[in-house]
Amino acid sequence: MPRYRPHVAARPSWRCRVCGAAWPCSAAKLALLGEYRESRTALLIYLGTLLAEALTDLAAHTTPAALAHRFLAWARPHDG
Repeated sequence: MPRYRPHVAARPSWRCRVCGAAWPCSAAKLALLGEYRESRTALLIYLGTLLAEALTDLAAHTTPAALAHRFLAWARPHDG
C-alpha cells in the first residue's frame, strides 16, 4: 500500500517536495482546506506567514502581488 507523503514546500524554491509544482500545489491546497475547515481565518493567517517567508526567498523571481495571489487567493472564502 502506498504511503501518503504530505505536499510541503521545499525552500528556497517554494516548489512542492512531492510533485514539484509551485507550492501550494493542488494537493497541498486540498489538505490545508481540510486541516483548517473549522477556521478559514486561521488558514489565511498561516498562509500569510508563509507568504512573508516566500517574499524573502523569491523576491528576485516574482512580484509581491503574484505571490499574494498564489498563496492567498484560492483560500479566501467565496460569497454566495
